[in-house]
Amino acid sequence: MTIVFAGGGTGGHLYPAIAVADALRERGADVAFIGTADRLEATIVPKAGYPLYTITSHWLPRTLSPELFRTLAANVRGIVQSLRLLAARRPDLVIATGGYVAFPVALAARIRAMLRLSRAPVVLLEPNAAPGLTNRLLTPIVDEIWDAQTTGIPIRAALRRLPSRAQACGRLGLDPARRTLVAMGGSQGARTINDAVLHTIESGAMPPGWQLLHLTGERDYDRVAAALRSLAGRGVELACTVRPYLDEMGDAYAVADLLLTRAGASTLGELTALRKPAILAPYPYAAQAHQAANAVRLESTGAAVVVTDAELQGGALPALLAATTKPERLAALTGNAQRLEGRDPLTASLARSDTLAARKNK
Repeated sequence: MTIVFAGGGTGGHLYPAIAVADALRERGADVAFIGTADRLEATIVPKAGYPLYTITSHWLPRTLSPELFRTLAANVRGIVQSLRLLAARRPDLVIATGGYVAFPVALAARIRAMLRLSRAPVVLLEPNAAPGLTNRLLTPIVDEIWDAQTTGIPIRAALRRLPSRAQACGRLGLDPARRTLVAMGGSQGARTINDAVLHTIESGAMPPGWQLLHLTGERDYDRVAAALRSLAGRGVELACTVRPYLDEMGDAYAVADLLLTRAGASTLGELTALRKPAILAPYPYAAQAHQAANAVRLESTGAAVVVTDAELQGGALPALLAATTKPERLAALTGNAQRLEGRDPLTASLARSDTLAARKNK
């Protein structure tokens, strides 16, 4: 079976796709990705061991503007490039996972089907509670939509068996005897979270006996690292490890007793599958407020607490950490996280891919 994934831009569009791709590759599938050369997929996909073919694409404006002409020109070119790539790969299935690069690929796949050049079904993998603009535009032309309620949110194979806490702490320079807060802003980092963490450290408000693993994102790492060095020079006690990013996120989850993070679908899928309690700070400018919707869904299970960006900017983190790390409150959050549904989210996705492939070959 030959499968082409189309999507990129953020970890939320890529990591669920890579999780499904890993499982399909184990079953003998020939997998490739189509993305852009200047977004996150250019790094993540090759590291995952998959070929990445790049095309031209452009974000889709939400209003009529001069930018619309640039969008049309770029995406027409991307459709032509996608037609050539699909003709060469001859996939049995095309899976679009979001991001504006998915639009020309999925449309090219539908054009090939209309011209009877291909019988490959086209599906959308949509893990967010509220779909983005690209997926909403593609909905009428695809064969199926796999959403989080139908398939769950697939997580990478590397996260399915975490290392021991002691091993992970050793690699990260942390004390395995101390409780650990992991602060991270997703694949691109989050300045609001970074600033809130710095303020908490500077004010001496880290919970007693806790240590910090702070994943800043590449763009903000130098600034945060310099600020921490300055605090250390002024005699502020630091019990933390700061990194721009971790390729092996299993270490971060293995040491985490509580996470402070954005509410992207991929991150929430990992929190749910690994049963970890969290403080969620949804990105306020996410399309269709989908991160806020994602966060409310997890908060309703009792395994997470939600804080707004404005509240973090207003200095709410120290009091929130003091409340959530109280033994009884943390125990309640952790207990609710441990009771989250533990089904394998890949099962439904793989079953659907088998069904569609069989339908195509009839």
